[in-house]
Amino acid sequence: MEVPRDRDGSFTPRLVPKGARRLGGLDDMIISLYAGGMTLRDIQFHLASTIGTDVSHETISKIVDEISEEVLAWQRRPLDPIYPVVYLDAIVVKVKDGGHTRNKAAHIAVGVDMAGIKHVLGIWVQQNEGAAFWASVCADLANRGVRDVLIVCCDGLTGFPEAIAATWSQAAVQTCVVHLLRNALRFVSYSDRKAVAAALKPVYTAADAEAARAELDAFTTSELGKKNPTVTRVFDRSWEQFTPFLAFAPELRRVIYTTNAIESLNYQLRKVIKTRGQFPNDAAVVKLLWLAICNIEDKRAAERAKKYAQKRCRTAPGRLVEGQVVTNWKKALEQLSLVYPDRIERYL
Repeated sequence: MEVPRDRDGSFTPRLVPKGARRLGGLDDMIISLYAGGMTLRDIQFHLASTIGTDVSHETISKIVDEISEEVLAWQRRPLDPIYPVVYLDAIVVKVKDGGHTRNKAAHIAVGVDMAGIKHVLGIWVQQNEGAAFWASVCADLANRGVRDVLIVCCDGLTGFPEAIAATWSQAAVQTCVVHLLRNALRFVSYSDRKAVAAALKPVYTAADAEAARAELDAFTTSELGKKNPTVTRVFDRSWEQFTPFLAFAPELRRVIYTTNAIESLNYQLRKVIKTRGQFPNDAAVVKLLWLAICNIEDKRAAERAKKYAQKRCRTAPGRLVEGQVVTNWKKALEQLSLVYPDRIERYL
């Protein structure tokens, strides 16, 4: 591009700045395509076939790598001192490691702040999803400023309560009821599955833990219970982590009885990584998942703005999962303040 020259060199182009080799819109397009799950080769072919721009593989790689510092800053950002509810879960990705492709677990933590807004607190990649690594995840969150967590909702991984207690000794660990039911029905025949699921509903909808124990005993002595003894054993093994939510009112139960808040996010993330055969390293996993989370946030925020005909604006710092208040959060927060008055009122 020919740039006009003047005597004192004071002319500055506005459309294309001096020294720029690419237009900003092209960079944004490449990053958007990468966040959608396309590989670098796919992006190169897409640009050549749609807008006739031949961009080299190395250039596309440099454009994508430019966001690495932003991802690192997001991963290390300070957090709020308290999150009343935190959800922990992991998804499996394929990563090159020592010349072999291995399955690794991308650990994701989602926290609900005092305003009821859900935030992705961080992404960590490890060989396996284990309680020992979750303990290091909790320690990392504590180092970034999280002093207290009231309730941690997770799956039924062995050793999870001990891993969480190592960082937040007073946190209540709630096993996801959906995961628990899924494990209980794993060895039930297909013909009996619906009947067993219906018979177990009074257990997790009981008024309190004693009523739930009575309902489970009634199921155990029934014909279905005798036919499927593994169902009772699954509940017995997880009873201490299954019952905490039964002590709360229905408004709070809906918030903590399942990890659906993070499962819906993981479902969207799996759609993005499904087209990727493998990742070159752990940093590439974190980078793509972060970009996908940003896209999910922007898309859902635009849908809400269109639905309510309001101007989109973010009221909470950091990156959000859905950017909206949890349903009936005021009532849920009221219940939490009654159960944990000393721990929550100082942050109100």
